[in-house]
Amino acid sequence: MEPIEQQLTELRTTLRHHEYLYHVMDAPEIPDAEYDRLMRELRKLEAQRPDLITPDSPTQRVGAAPLTAFNQIRHEVPMLSLDNVFDEESFLAFNKRVQDRLKSTENVTWCCELKLDGLAVSILYENGVLVSAATRGDGTTGEDITSNVRTIRAIPLKLHGDNIPARLEVRGEVFLPQAGLKRSMKKRAALAAKCLLTRVTRRQARCVSSIRVLRRSDR
Repeated sequence: MEPIEQQLTELRTTLRHHEYLYHVMDAPEIPDAEYDRLMRELRKLEAQRPDLITPDSPTQRVGAAPLTAFNQIRHEVPMLSLDNVFDEESFLAFNKRVQDRLKSTENVTWCCELKLDGLAVSILYENGVLVSAATRGDGTTGEDITSNVRTIRAIPLKLHGDNIPARLEVRGEVFLPQAGLKRSMKKRAALAAKCLLTRVTRRQARCVSSIRVLRRSDR
């Protein structure tokens, strides 16, 4: 392995570790400035050797433009909607349907937990690397949102650990917590204020220019 390859591997491993601590565990070990320095160093090395850029590199997440037009992805196994249960009668009916499908008369043990209501997604990993992501769509075919999902730092571009399957599909909900929503709204408000200030400044500049023209014409 070339020295630069070793550097790239170490930088990517370090950055993935700190991304996980920051975005998943909410327990950062280094300040943002140090993370940014490591990212700049990685970008610099990859710019020198673009042939060594890998799909799971942290640089392939940052700055990726989310798509607004989507291709279609067909689900290998249909993504079915969840059944709703609102009372004891509907729960007993649901329990019976499950037992019928299991072809069993034994009691079924249930675990109840709160459901985070977001966007249902299917994420496919091959050899531990994220290769595609899709919405539920109609349950059979969904929209390809791979580029968009890559921008979510809490979703790993590369899996780590032992016994990772060669092909793994992960399904869940993408949601925005209230803290994230507040940060997003704050950024949007700051951007809107900046845009407004820019428009006002341009209008002022045009007014000043017009006044100068009028003054010259009066001479």
